[in-house]
Parts: sequence; C-alpha cells; structure tokens
Amino acid sequence: MTISFFRFDGVANRVWALAMMGAARLSLARIAGLEFWKLCGSGSDEGFTPKPNTGVYAILCAWTDLDVARSALAQASVFARYRSRSSEHWTLVLSALSSRGQWSGKEPFRASAHDGGAGPIAALTRATIKPAVAMRFWKRVPDISRVIGADPNVLFKIGIGEVPLLHQVTFSIWPDADSMAGFARQDGPHARAIRAVREGKWFSEELYARFRIIDQHGSWSGARPIATKMETT
Repeated sequence: MTISFFRFDGVANRVWALAMMGAARLSLARIAGLEFWKLCGSGSDEGFTPKPNTGVYAILCAWTDLDVARSALAQASVFARYRSRSSEHWTLVLSALSSRGQWSGKEPFRASAHDGGAGPIAALTRATIKPAVAMRFWKRVPDISRVIGADPNVLFKIGIGEVPLLHQVTFSIWPDADSMAGFARQDGPHARAIRAVREGKWFSEELYARFRIIDQHGSWSGARPIATKMETT
C-alpha cells in the first residue's frame, strides 16, 4: 500500500486540488496494477474534525506488488501533476501486517504472514458512520483528538476522509507496536468512544489495519516525521 499526502498553497492550487477529487478518478482507474484507491480530503487542526482543511489532500492506493507501486508513483502523470501543483508532498510505502473489515465492500489490504522486523508501525482505521448518529460521533472527536495530540509517542497523525461527516479515516504512526497498543488499551475518551460505537452500532462498515513502513519520499512540514523522531532516539 502507499499513501501520499499533498499540501496546496494559494487559491488556484486549492481549487485545482478540490476539482481533482472528481477528475483524478479517471486517471487512477487507468493505472495498471492499481487494485484499490481512494481520494481523500482532510480535517482542520489536528485533522480529526469535520471542518475541512482545503489545503491538504491524500491519495491511498493498494497495488499488485511493490515494484508496480514504485514505477507508477514515479511515472504516472496523475501523481506528477499532484507533485507539480503542491507546495509539499510526502509518500509512505507500507506493508500490511494485519487487516480486518471492509472498505467499500472490499478487503483491500493483504496482510503479510510475518511482521518482518522492528520499527515504526502505522495504524489505519476507517469507518462509514450511520447518518442518524453522526452528530453523536463527532461530539466525541475533540476529546479524542486532544488525547492523541498530547501523546508523546505519536510520530504522525492525520484525519482524512472521502465524504465529510460520514466517511472517516484516521492514520497515525507509532514508534512500535507496544506504544500503539498501550494507547488503544488505556481508559479515556478513545476507549469510551469505542465502547459507544460497539454498543450503539454506529458504523455501517469499518476496517482496521496495521502496517510496517518500508520507505518514504518527500517531506511534511519541512521534515520527514519518521526520520526526525528516529534520529533523536
């Protein structure tokens, strides 16, 4: 899997990026070896809000294999156009360690048989929120966002989504599996929200996946979030 983040400055570039949420679909559909893809916008502040951030977008892709992914990212014109219009871009190449659930009725990530080593872990959660409970869900998000933002173990975090309010994706990177699991287990806004989701059946579809980070290209906020953290340890 790959996930690419793009930052856009200026009105013209932001309007272009918004238009590409529709226009890029045709280009992505024609790329050989691209099995699954999603165009996503992002939320403001920490990203975990329903208020859109008109300057940040993401493209998530699942490929037939790593060589195909590297070639397409380097050569496909749609990715080149995004890079040329953006003020900054950052792409992560990932290998799935585990995945359960569905996304748009599909199981897009094939998990590896073994972990394959130590190092940072990326976590992705995706859900389709039932319209009747959307407001109740989003009322809990600010508290969760504050807890994640205060956790010193989080190397990177962002909230993205296909459709505002109803489709939500959270993507975060942790130093290791233990620190990620520790956050998930601790009592607090996150744990209470999970209980409410389960008891109320707030989601009509959900997916949870973990990934090992294989490679990265570009930068974010002027640096490589993973490398910067790892170099200080």
